[in-house]
Formats: sequence, C-alpha cells, structure tokens
Amino acid sequence: MSIHVALTHETRYRYDRLATQGPQVVRLRPAPHSRTRILSYSLRVEPAEHFLNWQQDPLGNYLARIVVPGKTAEFRLQVDLVAEMAVFNPFDFFLEPEAEQYPFAYEQRIAKELEPYLELESAGPLLTEWLRRIDRGPVATVDFLVELNRQLHQHVDYVIRMEPGVQTCEQTLSSRKGSCRDSAWLLVQILRRLGIAARFVSGYLIQLKPDVAALDGPSGTDKDFTDLHAWTEVYLPGAGWVGLDATSGLLAGEGHIPLACAPHPSGAAPITGMTDAGNAEFSFAMHIERIVETPRVTYPYTEDEWAAIDTLGRSVDERLEEGDVRLTMGGEPTFVAIDGVDAPEWNTAAHGPHKRALAATLIGRLRDRFAPGGLLHFGQGKWYPGESLPRWAF
Repeated sequence: MSIHVALTHETRYRYDRLATQGPQVVRLRPAPHSRTRILSYSLRVEPAEHFLNWQQDPLGNYLARIVVPGKTAEFRLQVDLVAEMAVFNPFDFFLEPEAEQYPFAYEQRIAKELEPYLELESAGPLLTEWLRRIDRGPVATVDFLVELNRQLHQHVDYVIRMEPGVQTCEQTLSSRKGSCRDSAWLLVQILRRLGIAARFVSGYLIQLKPDVAALDGPSGTDKDFTDLHAWTEVYLPGAGWVGLDATSGLLAGEGHIPLACAPHPSGAAPITGMTDAGNAEFSFAMHIERIVETPRVTYPYTEDEWAAIDTLGRSVDERLEEGDVRLTMGGEPTFVAIDGVDAPEWNTAAHGPHKRALAATLIGRLRDRFAPGGLLHFGQGKWYPGESLPRWAF
C-alpha cells in the first residue's frame, strides 16, 4: 500500500532591469539512486525562449543546463513530480564481512575511488574536542553510525537560516545551532575524520501527517509539507550509500528524495550561474498534494466504499448463476500432527514413522465430512530441491 504525492516547486528571480544571464545549471531532478520511486517528472522554464540540455556530471547527478539567448526581466523554474511514498526499511541492507564492525578499512581499489569523499578540511579546537570524546572501540558499524548521528542531533539545535552558504564546523559547534545544511556538512567532516567516506546531499524532504497519533513519543507533523533539505550519505561496503539525517537523528527514509550529491556542498547547490549586476527579487514556493491514497489498516475503506464492493460482488454472483457457472475452491492445505510437532517428519523430512498413517486417516475423515462418496486420490505433489522424488499429496 502506498500514497502517491504530487510535488510542485517554483523558483522565481525578478530583475530590476533587463538582464543578460550566463548558462544556469539546475540540480532539481531526483538522483538515479533515489529509493523513493519517481513516477513522473517535468521541469518548466521561463522565459519561453531558452535552450535546455540535460546531462550528468562526473558524480552521476542530473544537470539541466539552461541558456537564455536574449535579455530577460524574469527567470522562473517549476518542478512537478509525482512520488510513490511506499514505506521502506532504511536498515534493509547487508554489509561485507570486513565492514560489519567499526573501525574498518576500505579495500584498496574502493578507497582510491572514494578519495574525494575522504578529503578533510582543517579541524579547529571544538571539532577536535568533539572527535576526542567518540568511543572508537570495536562495535557493530550500523550501531556506531546510528549512535553518532543521534549524538550530533542532540548536540546541535536546528534553526532556519536564510543566509547563503554553509557554516564552518567550528561555527556550528560554537553556537550549537545550525540549519540542515550546516549539520549535514558537520557530519560529513566528522565521518571523514573517522575514516568513513561521506558526501553532502541536497534534496526534497516530504513529510506526511500520520493517520493516527503515536501511542508513545512524538506523532510527527500535523500537516503534509515539503521543503528543500540537506543530509549526509556514507559509503558502506555491501550496502552502498546510506543516508543519515542529523537534523532528525534518523536514517533517511521514503520522504528523503536526493537531488544532488557531492563531496562539497557547492557541488550540490540547486541552482548556479551568473547574471548581470543589479538587484533581483527572489521567491520560491513549494506544496504537495495527495493524488492517490489506497486503503490500509490505518486508513480503511469507508462505509460507502464497502457498500460498493458488496454490490459489485452480488452482481457478479447473479451473472454466474444466470450462466449456471459453479465455483469450487481448491488448494493444498498442510496439516501437522498435534503430537510430536518438532519431529523431522513434520518439519523437514519427506517421510516419517507416523505421517503416512495419520494422513490416510485424515483424508478419509475429510471425505466423509465434506464429500461423502468422493474419490480419494493418492499421488505426487510438490518436488523440493535436493529431494529425489516429489512428496505425496493426498
């Protein structure tokens, strides 16, 4: 069961004069590795006179390179996409044996390819002290990352920061406040200093109002919303890139839709490009709408929907009766003796001392109860791998 959500994201620049633009590079298309399925996507550009070339950068991100040949008073982008919000388990992966415990080392070839994601910036005293307090003793890698992400979430308070750019690690640790991009970049630098390859991610975050309130803990958002967001991805042998969101202290889930991933935040900026000097009015708007919502345990069919299903079923029955069509239900029920349920014959073995005798008694009782005078058939049934013959089916 899943929910289909339509997301619209508009970005608009209004200039105080006709302006000449250089090529604009837009990173607002879901990345190829997005675990959330994107059912449709479009990018609308104004002014209408423009050239658009889709390409992928060396990191695999989708880029829209837009060239406006003449002067323009406005530049507008509108992204429309439909995402299938199917819940997935963020821990659904296996690690290579050598990476199951931290600390671990990357295999030489992989380490060479991951060099840009292990590059370090100079560490100030606050970052050095924060790293010193981390226990680096042998521990399960996943547990280590979950705890590290949780600690950073508790240490840095989330704030909405409209100033451009990303804070340094020292600024974020000094104020103990930061936007999502500040916490994401801080986590990248912490992980790299611990020997774990990490990259900065820019993307959409979609959060939906839950159907029912949580029995314990916070219930989450009280309305559906979306926004641009930033988080971190780490490379784990056997699992690939795994998302960690220091803003929430959780692993990335179906609501995290990556747009661009890069060794440095500048490589994941949603829009980059030059324009003539002058004043510009910047605005953006984002909204989401549920367009498909299938019934589920916490969102069942309404009484009217149940009535419609019942009416349809009855009309089908009437048509079958008119055509003198009679239906029976077949199958292959499996029975286990009430005594000795742990014996091999009721679990893994094809035969045993009691199975055939009890089965013959049971099939006879079933015949007398449900089909008096019926024909009993003793034949071959399922053939399991590794067994010389199919098993008996009564």
